[in-house]
Amino acid sequence: MKLGFLYAGQGSQHPGMGADLYEAFPAFRAVIDQAAERVDFDLKEVSFTDAGGVLNQTRYTQPCMVAFAAGLTAVLREQGVVPSATAGLSLGEYSALHVAGVFDAVTAVELVAFRGKAMEEAAAGRPSAMMAVLGLEREPLQAACDAASALGCVVIANYNCPGQLVIGGEKDAVERAAALAKEAGARRCLPLKVSGPFHTPLMAPAGGALAERFQTVEFGAPSVPVIFNCLGDVKPEGVTIPELLVRQVQSSVYMEDSIRAMAGLGMDAFVEIGPGKALSGFVKKTVPGLPVYAVETAADVEALVHAVKEND
Repeated sequence: MKLGFLYAGQGSQHPGMGADLYEAFPAFRAVIDQAAERVDFDLKEVSFTDAGGVLNQTRYTQPCMVAFAAGLTAVLREQGVVPSATAGLSLGEYSALHVAGVFDAVTAVELVAFRGKAMEEAAAGRPSAMMAVLGLEREPLQAACDAASALGCVVIANYNCPGQLVIGGEKDAVERAAALAKEAGARRCLPLKVSGPFHTPLMAPAGGALAERFQTVEFGAPSVPVIFNCLGDVKPEGVTIPELLVRQVQSSVYMEDSIRAMAGLGMDAFVEIGPGKALSGFVKKTVPGLPVYAVETAADVEALVHAVKEND
């Protein structure tokens, strides 16, 4: 059974994520314990209880999410469930690179801890916004962004699935683009609770910081195809993974295109490695003929392992 692994992005995190997995699976526990030693905060407390209410801050969200994903990946691997191709939404791309063997779990956590801080710093002191735009095609939304750009930076930051796009940039420009999108026929424009204009040119300082950080990291060759956010496709010859990760933080995420590309590689099913089920929703709207399994809890692991054994 050919499985396409999809790793969730920022926004799906919640207190308690991974707590049952930590109790149920030694493989998960080992990864979380190791990751917790490499960050400058109590990763287990933030993930499992978030008593201080900081989980939604980017510098905490990203390492917690990637540690969760790496732990769950280890559990699935132990059960014989591995991907034939992989991708991830935004920070989830680092988990996809980990499962493909490009770098180990600790490196993935360390990199996104650095990335989260760099993104927060890039966003500081600049009024910004992101909005989900529902029910409008790419071309009229691009026209709305172009028209609103006289007020500042505004771009389509995420191409999630048919009928769901996200715009981001400077606050006034985003609000103007949203108003124009509604005039063009958008069903709804919903403000997103994020701490910066992610995947826009305003994140260029974070891209620069990452480029410097990557000089100290060894990147291996992927063992399975990785579909990259900024391409919606596999990496072409002559382009490096660090280059694509630098581009990723400051340019659009082509998730719909990535899902189509992965389906085109002959996947039998998709597996969303959570928390949350946002990517499962994208799959159902993009390639409705393929099954998708969302895996976040110990019960989800058992259900997936059972399904894979039945279909092998």
